[in-house]
Amino acid sequence: MDGRQREDAMASQVLIGDIGGTNARFGLASPGSGLQTQSVREFPVAGFESLGAAARHYLEQLQATIVSAEFAVAGKVDGDEVRITNHPWLISASGTASLLGVERVGLLNDFAAQAMAITALAADDVAMIGPGRWQGMDRARDATFAVIGPGTGLGVGALLVREGRCFALETEGGHAGFAPTDEDDVRVLECLMRRFGRVSCERLVSGPGLSNLHEVACEIHGHEYRPLTPAQITAGAADGDAACNRAIHYFCAAFGAMAGDIVLTHGAWDGVFLAGGLVPRLLPALQAPVFRARFTSKGRFASAVARVPCMAVVHPQSGLLGAAAHALS
Repeated sequence: MDGRQREDAMASQVLIGDIGGTNARFGLASPGSGLQTQSVREFPVAGFESLGAAARHYLEQLQATIVSAEFAVAGKVDGDEVRITNHPWLISASGTASLLGVERVGLLNDFAAQAMAITALAADDVAMIGPGRWQGMDRARDATFAVIGPGTGLGVGALLVREGRCFALETEGGHAGFAPTDEDDVRVLECLMRRFGRVSCERLVSGPGLSNLHEVACEIHGHEYRPLTPAQITAGAADGDAACNRAIHYFCAAFGAMAGDIVLTHGAWDGVFLAGGLVPRLLPALQAPVFRARFTSKGRFASAVARVPCMAVVHPQSGLLGAAAHALS
């Protein structure tokens, strides 16, 4: 890129954000070059009173000028506003635009952004869970993909490719009810019902869900219980802790079952992408047999689901990648 091109790119920069319940990630993007990976920064949302304050802090750090902003947010977008599901921020697009001094701020669900990221993922950005290979998306072929991912919560979205155009579907599928499929699942459900009443999939398949499952494993199997974070559970499993290993087994089983259900409910016969912060950390467990076994265990549709490729997203900033693809499309 020569000097003039660099000046043109800077004059048309868009602020991109991926806003979760724990962290806010920001980056800059521009037409022709997409997401500028060297611009990416991450901040804890608890350190700021609002999205606008966090975004302004980021822009001041980089001394960057922008023409607009696009934020992928972990919550349901309702017109001009969105409330983060697992954090008290209430975000107003118009209010944030005023604070940042730009005419437009766009808001989209974080898993709509993860769906849009599919358009930009290369083969090295994913790891296969089971058979198949990802060679990048072919826009010339109509297709339907699903994306599901555990982090602070559980996100679900889809991408429809029709006549060369891409349409991201925003859903709150992580709050669908958990469906047990064997006696072990029933025991897990009974434990969680005593604590929560209605049990959504997010109560199992998320960071807090993994902690819930560790507590359940201790209760069912008589292990001594002490509260552990997801990072402590994965470390404990690596050290051979029985309760931690059972928790991860329950997690992968529930995750696989739900991912297979998403194929059925969305008609996502062309592939399922696993995204979210926990996926890279749990990749070896997800590649073990239990996830794929539960994924394909769909009764009369088992053979059809068995042909669906399942891919773990290992790109470090897929949410920003998708938000940039949406903003610049």
